[in-house]
Formats: sequence, C-alpha cells, structure tokens
Amino acid sequence: MSPLEALAGESGDAATSEPIISVTPEALDQLRELRDDETDGEKLGLRLAIASSPGEEFRYDLSFEEFLTAAFTDEVRTHDGMKVIIPGEDIELLAGATLDYTSTQGLVIRNPNQPATPSVEGLTNDDELSAEVEALVATEVNPALAAHGGFVTYVGHDGEGTAYLTMGGGCHGCSMSKMTMLDGVQTMLVEAIEAVERVKDLTDHTTGESPFYS
Repeated sequence: MSPLEALAGESGDAATSEPIISVTPEALDQLRELRDDETDGEKLGLRLAIASSPGEEFRYDLSFEEFLTAAFTDEVRTHDGMKVIIPGEDIELLAGATLDYTSTQGLVIRNPNQPATPSVEGLTNDDELSAEVEALVATEVNPALAAHGGFVTYVGHDGEGTAYLTMGGGCHGCSMSKMTMLDGVQTMLVEAIEAVERVKDLTDHTTGESPFYS
C-alpha cells in the first residue's frame, strides 16, 4: 500500500485562482516523488477528496489522476507545478486546510473545519432551540473539549427534550466518551437550556482513529 492509499478539465482561470488548500514544500517534494513513480506522471494531478460521511471524523482519499479529465464540478489548482484536484462538493469543508508531510506521520491534512452535520430523519435542527444549542456548543462546549483535541457536532433535537450530537477528534472512539458526554456535555446543555433534558450520542465510536483515551 502506498502512502497515498494509507492516508485514506483545468481552465486558465482555475490555474491562477486563489488556492483552496495550502501545500507545504515538504508535502510537494513527497508528492512529486510519488507522482514520478507513476506512468505518465506529468499528466497526473493529486485528487484530494473527503471520504467520510457527515458527522464522522474527517477521512480523506488521496490519489493521482489525469487532471485534464477532471469532472466539470471539480476545482483544479496549481501548487508550484503540482496540480491539486478537489471535488466541488468538498471545497467548503477543505477551504483553509493544509497538506503537510513529516517523516513520522507521512502525508497529513490539518483541517480547521468541522465535519458536515449528518441528516437524521425526525430530528429538528433549524429552529430557535437548535440555534441556542449550537451557540452553546460553539462558545462553551467545544472550547472545553479542545483540551482533549475533541469536539461535538449538534445534529438536532426530537422535540421531547433530547438533543442529539456526534463526537469527533479526541472524543471519537475514546473510552471516556460516555462519561464526557453524560457528565460533561449533557450537564452543560441541561443547566443552560431549559428545553434540553438529556443528550444522546449518535457517534459510531468503533471508527475512531485518534482517541484521547483508548
């Protein structure tokens, strides 16, 4: 398995547009080396896509493909001679991210964005209560979880006092996540918002890749 596998039509305007992501010189050197090992490497660009589903911790798919055959909805940028292809549906979630390379981690993506909110049938996430919960999550809950490299994402509420969330970062797959959710996040939400009586975690913790506790 190559390092890319392990990490889970360009117009003139696209070539000169502002970059969507940043690519460090170290990453570019590694990418050029990998690209040059491919047949017809000069025709290839790096395709960077989000492979995870909404609400899950970010996982990425990196592969080489011919940049001249990129889909109409893709965006192609040139980074010091290296073409980077990003699917149109992933642009917003990758904007501002950095692709780096270290000898210990290999290719790594540092992404300041949070995963998209999953859509769960029967839950409400666009009313006044949801706005209150989202504001508290952004200003109180996630800053408290940041010490563990974690965060929660509000999914919605059922109208009967239960707020549903997912956990990411160091909270995803963490053996302490149940205690964190029930004793920490739930307490903060219940005490601050009268309409919230309990929280429920929708995260599949079996897929966590970097739990704070394991």
